[in-house]
Amino acid sequence: MDSPQQHQLAAPHSSLPTPPAPDPAGRSHWGRLVATVLVSVAAVTPGLMAPALAAPVQQALHLSGTAFGAAVTCFFACTALGSFAARRIVPRLPVRAVLGAVGLLAAAVLAGLALAGHLWQLCLLLALAGLGNAFTQPVAARVIAADIAPGRHSFAGGLFGASLGAGPFLPGLLVTLVAAPYGWRPALWTAAGIALTSLAAAALARRPAADSPSAAASSGAGQAPRTAAVHSPRTTGRVVAAWSVAAALATIGSNVGSAYFIQIGTASGFSAGTAGTLQMLASVLGIAVRLGSGRQADRAPHRIPRTVAAMMLTGTAGLALITAGTPVTFLAGALLAVAGGWGWTGLLLAATMRLLPGESARAGAAMQGGLFAGAAIGPLSFGALSGQFGIPATVGLAAAGPLLGALLLIAGIRALAADARSAAGRPAPADTTACRRDGDRPAGRTGGPADR
Repeated sequence: MDSPQQHQLAAPHSSLPTPPAPDPAGRSHWGRLVATVLVSVAAVTPGLMAPALAAPVQQALHLSGTAFGAAVTCFFACTALGSFAARRIVPRLPVRAVLGAVGLLAAAVLAGLALAGHLWQLCLLLALAGLGNAFTQPVAARVIAADIAPGRHSFAGGLFGASLGAGPFLPGLLVTLVAAPYGWRPALWTAAGIALTSLAAAALARRPAADSPSAAASSGAGQAPRTAAVHSPRTTGRVVAAWSVAAALATIGSNVGSAYFIQIGTASGFSAGTAGTLQMLASVLGIAVRLGSGRQADRAPHRIPRTVAAMMLTGTAGLALITAGTPVTFLAGALLAVAGGWGWTGLLLAATMRLLPGESARAGAAMQGGLFAGAAIGPLSFGALSGQFGIPATVGLAAAGPLLGALLLIAGIRALAADARSAAGRPAPADTTACRRDGDRPAGRTGGPADR
């Protein structure tokens, strides 16, 4: 993580107030992050419930695979586009207000989908859900910067990433227990009721009374986090952009594996109910991978980008196995693609926050934009290509995404290493701002709803 000194530099001008005193024990406060995770699960559910119910919805509404894929794309595309606005809005609003609005919108959209009877209604509702989902990652980045000690940022990123891992669990559960015996509309009504419970979590997302531990020196292992190299703004900007594109490329394959898990599973010889059960198991394994990898990454934060690249390559291997089209290869490949190849999201957020100290909303928006830009390409291309070439060949094409993403991520790692080697000859720039409590704005700007 970023060194404590980077967060503790006070403004050289006496007219600027000094930042709040750090928590002397370096304690982390997890309440708001857990609430953010629960709301994020609700926010992503509309975008994952729709493809999980692809077959019955297409049959009931007389839609082609391409048309239905375009509707699902609306969710992911609006999340990617909305991340730019969310980056600017999130620091200005109370966390509880943002989470409450996102949870309520997700529940309303799921109820609307249960009533939908036309393609345009699916597109509109999923677009609205995507806009709400755009706010989750910038909020998570802000909460992590404000409430979590630097030595636990990777685990915190993994905990938030678990919301994406838990996302496929609910659709798999509802397909198995509700959609199969009762139909797809009751499954969506049930999902809407579950999403409403996230409002309780949002209401309890109170700011901790203690000062932010983001400047504290302790880590989860009881050691100070390793000091990050200081990179030039130009190199940092290029690497963040490259990593955002890498996230988009890797997500193309990962999203196909997770969003269309049940459809691919049935094409490989499983029943819809069995495929739903396997999706739940893969989701649980994905949550465990995110939490475990985040805990390990906190012990060596400078290695996080390489860990992410390895996990992307794992996703490539998993998708390649699925192309064989047999139940055994689907089971092995899906577990690798969903659990391993889709388990890097929280780590990449932590690595980007490490590059952008004091700019948590920017870090969250950059990753959100990349993740969901790639996710937007997956459904539309899957619907079009699977109808033309078949599901195995389409999954094989999707496997190229994580491979290219890993290569681009490695290129960014090398650029940072080269910049660090040349940093010895550069004078260190003076820091003229002090980091505010929530890590998003200078300390000279105080007050307003973002402080609540």
